[in-house]
Amino acid sequence: MSDQIESIAIPDEVLMNKIYLIRGQKVMLDSDLAGLFDVKAIRLWEQVKRIIEKFPVHFMFRLTSEEAEIMVSQNAIPSKQHLGGSLPYVFTEHGVCCIWQMF
Repeated sequence: MSDQIESIAIPDEVLMNKIYLIRGQKVMLDSDLAGLFDVKAIRLWEQVKRIIEKFPVHFMFRLTSEEAEIMVSQNAIPSKQHLGGSLPYVFTEHGVCCIWQMF
């Protein structure tokens, strides 16, 4: 039996609609990133916490209340209630690559 590597093809349009410019960096919301892997955001965070030392500040950061408000006003997040009472984290390109390797 030969080993096969499963490739994942995600349309560019799907990815482009999940990338935001915050603090001068292109980032993805934790919930959007979890959705790409078909897991809940809490499961994504369980994985991140296991190797938190690999996620320095320039790999991810938490949105401020003001930034979350802007995301709501731009319809990136349906509502603040959608956040479940906590502010979301966002992952930079480097953080996304680390998560990609975990899954």
